[in-house]
Amino acid sequence: MLYNAYEIQRNLLASASAAASAGVGLLQHPANPFAYFGGGPLLASALDVFAHAAAPRGKPAFGLESTQIDGVDVAITETVEANKTFGQLRHFVREGYEAQDPKLLIVAPMSGHFATLLRGTVARLLPNHDIYITDWADARDVPLEAGTFDLDDYVDYLTSWLEYIGPGAHMLAVCQPSVPSLAAACLMSAAKHPCRPRTLTMMGGPIDTRKAPTAVNELAEERPLSWFHQNVITTVPFSYPGAGRQVYPGFLQLAGFMSMNLGNHLISHWQMFKHLVHGDDESAEATKRFYDEYRSVCDLTSEFYLQTVQEVFKKHSLPEGELMHRGTRVDPGAITDIALLAVEGEHDDISGIGQTKAALDITPNLPKALKQYHLARDVGHYGIFNGSKWRGRIAPVVENWIRAHNDLPRG
Repeated sequence: MLYNAYEIQRNLLASASAAASAGVGLLQHPANPFAYFGGGPLLASALDVFAHAAAPRGKPAFGLESTQIDGVDVAITETVEANKTFGQLRHFVREGYEAQDPKLLIVAPMSGHFATLLRGTVARLLPNHDIYITDWADARDVPLEAGTFDLDDYVDYLTSWLEYIGPGAHMLAVCQPSVPSLAAACLMSAAKHPCRPRTLTMMGGPIDTRKAPTAVNELAEERPLSWFHQNVITTVPFSYPGAGRQVYPGFLQLAGFMSMNLGNHLISHWQMFKHLVHGDDESAEATKRFYDEYRSVCDLTSEFYLQTVQEVFKKHSLPEGELMHRGTRVDPGAITDIALLAVEGEHDDISGIGQTKAALDITPNLPKALKQYHLARDVGHYGIFNGSKWRGRIAPVVENWIRAHNDLPRG
């Protein structure tokens, strides 16, 4: 019922958005005298804000066509290297430069947004890395007969993609995938897998949510798992390929994140309205681009979501040394030669200070020289991997860490 109600509302808003867009075009037409005086510009700006907010959104494109390497424009070819049921391994090929730089697997969050949320992350690292990224599928588009996807599958996908890339690769996990990425590193280390990553960078990840718990962490701990199953899990409607699949829908995830900072979002839209009224189209478009990405959401399988809530936020299984993967205990002590970098934001309201750093504390057999912690001052959760502070202050730390450990010998 919840998903069907959302679909009815979405269709109504889509129609209203189209009508508002038509109104904007009419009010701003050069032949319309109200485009220049009176309430015309105000009404057109208000309709434009509403039309953008109410418009339906699909999966965005990365749109990265080139990068600069040593002052030279280099074309980027985006390819799918390995295709699985619940995700693809996407590769940004820099023509003629693939062999000269470290291979880097960026693990995108499976938390309601598409991998394109990391477009800025990829763009900043492209000049100096051969980049692959996990491009997770929208669960509502995966037929029910294709099977399930849980936290164990997530770890298996990462392992197989590291195998595809080959020995010597590096891995960077943004937010939620810090846990399965570290789990994969533990399991591959225990097996002395030749394709285990040389470095693992974890950014704003919930390794141990008991450290400086946020509102997100407290909600997960306070409610029984049955509450999540009853209140946030719903069934995909028959209008989608994944009809009948149980999912945690992206629109609920988006609503949760929006409500956490509702005042800031309202201010952003008010500022966008003022930019439009004053003819500052460039500033208004920048806000629109952000929300085009932010509001583009996808569904998660219920089994992955509920298992993550249980193991990561309730039982704290990884830092407690109790996380199991297909009958095998995930042992952080197995990591002895994967250089770990933990990056946290001073004002992160999703993963509090210390939650990612915990990865350095639970790996006792990794030499201190292979551990580093970086606290990004005056940075919130999204600023860790996107925006000017990411580009100018955080990315250089990540790049230097990868370079410093790219050619170290291993056992």
